[in-house]
Amino acid sequence: MGNIFAWSAWGVLTATAAAVGAMALPPWPGAETTSTLATMYLPGETSHGHYQIELACSACHTPLGGVREESCDECHAADLTSTKDTHPRKKFTPIDKRHLTKKLDGRKCVTCHQEHVPDRTLEMSVSLPVDHCMPCHDEIGEERPSHEGMSFTTCQNAGCHNFHDNGPLNEKYLDDHFGEEDFHGDGVVPPRSSLATVYSPAISLVSADHDGPADSTPEVVAQWATSRHAVAGVNCSGCHERDGAGQKVAWSDSVSLETCASCHDWQMERWGNGRHGMKYTAGLGPMTPELARLPMHADAAHRELSCNVCHDPHETDTRFAATDACLKCHNDTHSNSYVGSGHHEAWLAELAGSGVPGSGVSCATCHMPRVERPDGTVSVDHNQNHNLRPNEKMIKSVCSSCHGLQFSLNALADPAMIDACYEGSPEGHVESVDMARAWFDEKRRKRAEADARKAAAKAAREKVKAEREAKKAAEEASKAAEEAVPPPATEEV
Repeated sequence: MGNIFAWSAWGVLTATAAAVGAMALPPWPGAETTSTLATMYLPGETSHGHYQIELACSACHTPLGGVREESCDECHAADLTSTKDTHPRKKFTPIDKRHLTKKLDGRKCVTCHQEHVPDRTLEMSVSLPVDHCMPCHDEIGEERPSHEGMSFTTCQNAGCHNFHDNGPLNEKYLDDHFGEEDFHGDGVVPPRSSLATVYSPAISLVSADHDGPADSTPEVVAQWATSRHAVAGVNCSGCHERDGAGQKVAWSDSVSLETCASCHDWQMERWGNGRHGMKYTAGLGPMTPELARLPMHADAAHRELSCNVCHDPHETDTRFAATDACLKCHNDTHSNSYVGSGHHEAWLAELAGSGVPGSGVSCATCHMPRVERPDGTVSVDHNQNHNLRPNEKMIKSVCSSCHGLQFSLNALADPAMIDACYEGSPEGHVESVDMARAWFDEKRRKRAEADARKAAAKAAREKVKAEREAKKAAEEASKAAEEAVPPPATEEV
């Protein structure tokens, strides 16, 4: 009886504790909360790419259910489309390809990317064994002699293969850029579109035109008058008396992100998809450096990331935003190595006027590159981690402006070069370019041999044809000659 009583009491106490705990926790289904109590729902540590939004459970999960496949698309589909995904769902969808799904079901993102399993999560948040290419490509050594004897754990080594984005590693691209010099002496990044292109019409304003409060300080007004806002015809009230929907409101000294987005919608969208803005986009408030998993400066710990952290709203000094704003927060080896590097010296030369415009290399040059938008204008991509993983994505949009392909691949694959902010020369040599050239050379050789055989066969056929035609012509000539000879005369008897 005593044991029964003890077990009954334990059950009651456990149920009571569970009920109290549940009341203390935020409601899970659909809840977006910054409460640290919500972390009690997490079954394990979240990956580097998603930890900022781990408290926005419904961003990925259905209530008390699994991960919605659509949630992956909501964030990643556009990038996969723009990079021409080499393993899209449609590759695994046709009936004649269904056998592939038994090896690796590429129709579902969670097949490769499971969250909250840190003990088996690799780079790019891949939660499969490192040799996961093997089930489908087990005969690659026979198909490509250059791959014979290679371990399946090396498929995704830097400079080799990426599951989704092989843009700069495409064999044709590698072959086309074989043998390039390490450095293009006249390398520059593309210029941003002019204000006349971005704003229509662009009505320039001067200090006397400002419509701010009467007690506006002359210094602030002077800063505004030389800003891109004034050049584009944006007066004080355009920001301080407008909400995110563009509606007129009472004056506010602070300007919201939504107000910035009412004009800079594309930039805001890209920022919201990156590490600086994804937490805000998920409804969890702004990101602060103290939450970062990279080393940050202690005095920046509580700085809330917004447009104004990098851009002074009145000066709109993009040069400050391009480097100095980054180094105010980032305190990792790579960032600290930038100052004094060759890239930094080139940036200082451009600022001083001794360097060609576009020849300097700031933090933003590489991590927020200038890209052509769908409307044809060239703007800065504010998704600062878009080309970071895998880092070969930087080659087309950044590195190739100044450097040859082989040097770029070697540098991006060298951890010491990364730490040194690419100062110096890489130690290793990525063989992908050589292998692609050898493969295409072999294809060209075989094609040339095939063309030669075809040409020889054609010549032989033409020779036979010519001989037949000559023989026929000779026979016809002989027959004609015979017909031209008159028959012998007959004697009369």
